[in-house]
Amino acid sequence: MNAWLIEAGLLDIAAGDPIGLVVGTGCRYAAPLSYPELVEIGLAVEHVGSSSVRYRLGVFAAGSESAAAEGHFTHVYVARDTRRPVPLPRHWRDLFDGLQVQRETT
Repeated sequence: MNAWLIEAGLLDIAAGDPIGLVVGTGCRYAAPLSYPELVEIGLAVEHVGSSSVRYRLGVFAAGSESAAAEGHFTHVYVARDTRRPVPLPRHWRDLFDGLQVQRETT
């Protein structure tokens, strides 16, 4: 996730503001993977709040259609100096919206 945030211009580890703190995480394993096996990672945004983003990840053996693991984590974005939540900047929201999972209702 950090690589995507850096590439998108949203994360500057040394001086960026706001910064994302991981406040929750989880993973469900479905199949074994082992080093040096190549893997592919799928990334989606499940929810964008006023100061938080919940991400969903899938870990696949290279070329596989079934996930070997599915995970999630939540960033709360805070001011670097106070560590208090801050609203996501508009251009950040726009980029996150491009990764957001579209859910169908029935």
